[in-house]
Amino acid sequence: MNQRQPTYRKPTALIIGTGFGGIAAAIEIGTAGYDYTVLEKADDVGGVWRENTYPGAGCDIPSPLYSFSYDPNPEWPKRFSLQPDILAYLQRTATKHGVRERTHFGVEVTSAEFDAAAGQWRVHTSTGETFSADVLVPAVGQLSRPAMPRIPGIDTFTGHSFHSARWDHSRDLTGDRVAVIGTGASAVQLVPQIQPRVSHLSLFQRSAPFVLPRPDRTYTRAHHAAFRRLPTTQLLGRGTVWALAEAMTLGFTTVPALGAAIRQTCLTHLRMTVRDKTLRAKLTPGYPVGCKRVLFSSNYLPALTQRNVEVVTDAITEITPRGVRTADGAEHEVDTIIYGTGFTATEFLAPMTITGLDGQQLSEHWRDGARAYLGMTVPGFPNLFLMYGPNTNLGAGSIVYMQECQARYLRQAMRRLEVGGPGYLDVRPEVEERFDAEIQGRVQGGVWTLCDSWYRNPSGRVTANWPGRVAEYRDRTEVFDADSYRHVSVDAPVAVA
Repeated sequence: MNQRQPTYRKPTALIIGTGFGGIAAAIEIGTAGYDYTVLEKADDVGGVWRENTYPGAGCDIPSPLYSFSYDPNPEWPKRFSLQPDILAYLQRTATKHGVRERTHFGVEVTSAEFDAAAGQWRVHTSTGETFSADVLVPAVGQLSRPAMPRIPGIDTFTGHSFHSARWDHSRDLTGDRVAVIGTGASAVQLVPQIQPRVSHLSLFQRSAPFVLPRPDRTYTRAHHAAFRRLPTTQLLGRGTVWALAEAMTLGFTTVPALGAAIRQTCLTHLRMTVRDKTLRAKLTPGYPVGCKRVLFSSNYLPALTQRNVEVVTDAITEITPRGVRTADGAEHEVDTIIYGTGFTATEFLAPMTITGLDGQQLSEHWRDGARAYLGMTVPGFPNLFLMYGPNTNLGAGSIVYMQECQARYLRQAMRRLEVGGPGYLDVRPEVEERFDAEIQGRVQGGVWTLCDSWYRNPSGRVTANWPGRVAEYRDRTEVFDADSYRHVSVDAPVAVA
């Protein structure tokens, strides 16, 4: 007589965040039949595309690639979509796949600890609620917490001020004297939008960005009809952008000739749009291309040539009640200060407190810089799978597909937990150490160690970027490698099938 094998309760997951990463994880494991709960501190889905509403906010990856491969959108209005359209896509996708109905909105996670005896995570929130799940999936991203600069006197300014990621729409900038501090991706997008209506714009630049022209276009009804009736037309566009992004990655890592071509294209664009030699010299980067994020814009450099714009390269020494003082002693009087100073990209999961086995704190484990096997799993923190974790950002390409790869890996890990019986998966320390040594060795051969940027933490360790092509990451995460993990059993009720 054949005895039936015992079956166990399917593992459950708790996902933190509803940006692309959280939604990708929810769709993947939900489709596979696993129960999950999502916690979102805001009142709607969207992540950075909900939070960043500054004028001109958009993505510098063409929309056919900056979307889920299994959920193309034939109705994108432009090749490079703006924030409202990307947010609408995320909202539709979350609703379509049932993610919204499993999300608790207005719930911010403050801490989580792993209960080894039960093989579960206990998650605590600002509302006082506690949630439990077998698997914890932080999907808070690398660009979710705005970084304010540490400038003396920042609280003394008597005018109006705000960070670009917390745009104050109640403030009408028309006729204002405006200071924009920072020249990253947000500033490159917002400066051309506000320049025509302010009386004077002072752009405070610490280092000039490399800027490529943005080959944008508006999609017509004919395009939309083709995308709907012949999906291969949109797929062809996606494949073309993929190939170009993979080539750019090689230019930043292993093929210097491609990097030189990118650099020359940027400098040609600068020379063609900025005729004034003094201004052009200010806007010429003094570091290798790709060391900081390469930006895409066709209207940023022309905006800087306008009569009401001043590019200030002297270092800021303090914020005064009336404006910004620089190292040359000049005080730049302004009505409004906009901080385009980026995000705390290297402070992964902060300010949450994450406690693993034996009371170990993740912040202490990462005291020298965040690291994780495949950017997802950390020794001593079982059943924790990060979305958009350390070394999974891209110098070129779409992070959305990287997160699809991570979600598929997560789904396979949950399947392993299901068939292996109650317990937890803990990545082996030697596996994570080998992986980290490989990644850090590879980034040393690229451009990201050659200047200061948000790709690196304060000690100089590159914690953000993946040093290879997206195709390589896809291949390395395609199959869950169970041998890289300890499977530790715990006591749990058994049902006989």
